[in-house]
Amino acid sequence: MIATVVLVLRFAFTIALYSFLGWSMVTMWRELKQQGKILGDRKLPSISITITPAHGKDRQMVFSQPEIVIGRHANCDISMLDETLSTQHARLAYHHSQWWLEDLNSTNGTFLNGRKLQMPAVLITEDEFKCGAILFSLRIESGQVSTIQN
Repeated sequence: MIATVVLVLRFAFTIALYSFLGWSMVTMWRELKQQGKILGDRKLPSISITITPAHGKDRQMVFSQPEIVIGRHANCDISMLDETLSTQHARLAYHHSQWWLEDLNSTNGTFLNGRKLQMPAVLITEDEFKCGAILFSLRIESGQVSTIQN
């Protein structure tokens, strides 16, 4: 009689354990799908950059890509033939839901709001940074968005 009760309890415990594991797996799968959807729907705010060279006319460029490289090289997103710029001088990158500015070991340095950039820094609207003799002014557009593409 006791053996039968123990066997029934073992069987009931096994069913409860496997039911719990199945429920846990289904819950984790749903959460993973939901997080994937949230990350997939993340939006990238476009960034408007006003470029003021030492000599010449101001020009404005609007970007909706997650990375912008500034320099003299023709493959740079903002390419300018200016002797004070390095081949690849600085990078603007969108990650962790913010725009960041990073100096790419340039010869003349990158200055954010008048201070030399030592490490990547978060950018906000109205920030100004200087690469060589060229001044860049930023406006981060929150209304115009496009999906990040990897």
